Amino acid sequence: MTTTERRPPRGDLAGLVACWRRDLLSGFLVFLIALPLCLGIALASGYPAIAGVFTAIVGGLITPWISNSELTIKGPAAGLIVIALGAITECAEMYGPDQSYRMVLGIGVAAGVLQIVFGLTRSGILGEFFPSSVVHGMLAAIGVIIVSKQIHITLGVNDVGGEPLELLAEIPRSLTRLNPEIALIGLLSLVILFGIPLIRNPWIGRIPGPMLVLLVTVPIGMYFDLTHEHDYTLAGHQYHLGEEYLVAIPGNLFAAITTPRFNALAEWAGWKWVILFALIGSVESLLSAKAVEMIDPDRRKTNLNRDLLAIGVGNVASAAIGGLPMISEIVRSKANADSGAQTRFANMYHGLFLLGFVALLPGLIHQIPLAALSAMLVYTGARLASPREFQNVFRIGKEQLVIFLATMIGVLATDLLIGVVIGIVVKLTIHVLNGVPFRSLFKPYLHIEQRGDGPSVIFAKDSAVFSNWIPFKHQIEQIGLNQRNNLIVDLSETKLIDHSVMEKLHELQEEFGREGLSLELVGLESHRKLSEHDFSARRRGLTQVRRLTLVCPSDRSDEILAELVQHGASGYTITDCRGAGRTSLHDGSGTRASMVRIEVLIAPEKVGEIEALIRRRLRSEPPMTVSFETVSVVRPDHF
Repeated sequence: MTTTERRPPRGDLAGLVACWRRDLLSGFLVFLIALPLCLGIALASGYPAIAGVFTAIVGGLITPWISNSELTIKGPAAGLIVIALGAITECAEMYGPDQSYRMVLGIGVAAGVLQIVFGLTRSGILGEFFPSSVVHGMLAAIGVIIVSKQIHITLGVNDVGGEPLELLAEIPRSLTRLNPEIALIGLLSLVILFGIPLIRNPWIGRIPGPMLVLLVTVPIGMYFDLTHEHDYTLAGHQYHLGEEYLVAIPGNLFAAITTPRFNALAEWAGWKWVILFALIGSVESLLSAKAVEMIDPDRRKTNLNRDLLAIGVGNVASAAIGGLPMISEIVRSKANADSGAQTRFANMYHGLFLLGFVALLPGLIHQIPLAALSAMLVYTGARLASPREFQNVFRIGKEQLVIFLATMIGVLATDLLIGVVIGIVVKLTIHVLNGVPFRSLFKPYLHIEQRGDGPSVIFAKDSAVFSNWIPFKHQIEQIGLNQRNNLIVDLSETKLIDHSVMEKLHELQEEFGREGLSLELVGLESHRKLSEHDFSARRRGLTQVRRLTLVCPSDRSDEILAELVQHGASGYTITDCRGAGRTSLHDGSGTRASMVRIEVLIAPEKVGEIEALIRRRLRSEPPMTVSFETVSVVRPDHF
């Protein structure tokens, strides 16, 4: 009997028919998460609330027919809030508040056209250039900015403005001026969002946090009668309530459509925002698409150029009707994968559900308290800048934390683009200080041997770092994946392999494996890891380890050696010798006994354990001479 290999479903018409049930269910579940987030992101960006929904609808209805990214959800993202709000603010100063929205829509159209050019010119590879520590530092800074702006709205204080650090400093004052009923809605929302991940009940875990927030806070808002202007008194203080604390949305969806104006493109300031929208949005989208590949059960590969083209087309269409910029959004994409989506038509269904809801039930959206939406954004920002992010970067290497912090502080102190440039310059400076020749920072020095009877070999020289990775990767893919060769990458002559390249080489090894090929890394024995992380940077040079020298009676050597091996010694040398210790010299006998000299090189993680063993031995067996010293070795992985 023969069996046919299962073929992963694809987003063609056959996939639409075969997988519609699971995709429809997943699309509905993602819609429940997306609706409040789209509204909140739009308001935080300075756009009308409906603009975020427009973006997700366009992303769902247009991009699945262009991109082949099967599980990504396209829509507005928190990572672009800072750019969108900055563009709105600057355009308001230049053209007035009444025109700023339409001016920024014109910027959005131009950014979408630029992304289309990126896709057509096969620029998706640019996502490989930006180091992960710089990207995470940028996102952490965005998280701080989001929290600094939204926490005041969560407390019911709407008149606070300024730069992010100024807004953070204003939090204590906002706590003294909070509107109690609005703050109750906001703080209860935060308790729900931060509390759900701590609950281990599987049934509760299936409820999307944003939707649970709405199920709780909308009835509370109705109980507080937020749709009518009125005052209330609490503890001797009077507070005002009214529709300004609810989401404003037009009753007619088509009446909300807004067309762009392109006056801002006549100024450099306008093109600055075009570049930021196109560059940062493209990088975030490409990174999200690659991340979703890793959580796809079928590991289907995304054509990043097609995905970038889809994002560009979607952004042109979205901005043309009044929407925010879109990207491939990671949180909703992960929810899509977890909900059992099979093809990219789940994204389409999520867009259809959004379209139907806002077209048929706009009154329900108007009942959503702004404090609940701002709490969702505070939660999102807190996750972007959580202490765990700092810990994860530090585990990779101290130098990665320096780059992360430089980027984060640079963004907070200046703006997004300058902050990213600062992070990249800091990383390049660290590479030069680690001995990377300047000439190899942007050009890999490679020698290729293609062998007919065995794997082809790529010999790398000088460095393998993020800034010369794109041409390096091109050679690996061309010789290995495209020409169907097993491949060896010899890194013995590199002075530094940075974290970004180590991580991407690991990803390529997995990709080669899925294609039935092998990618072997050799020559790392003489490189020292800068941390214990699997993907830490590696610098060629001597590594310091501890050497134990122990002199003991020969009749005890076997027992001592057995204990050393049991506690982690991977090798030893033993030499017969004769000598007298301090005790025999002191009592005048000077007896020369038969002894052995044992030397053990100890891996760093085993030093404490073996030191404790030797101290216990010395308490019970005084006639031993023991010393520890630090020595340098060429091949640390051999101990």
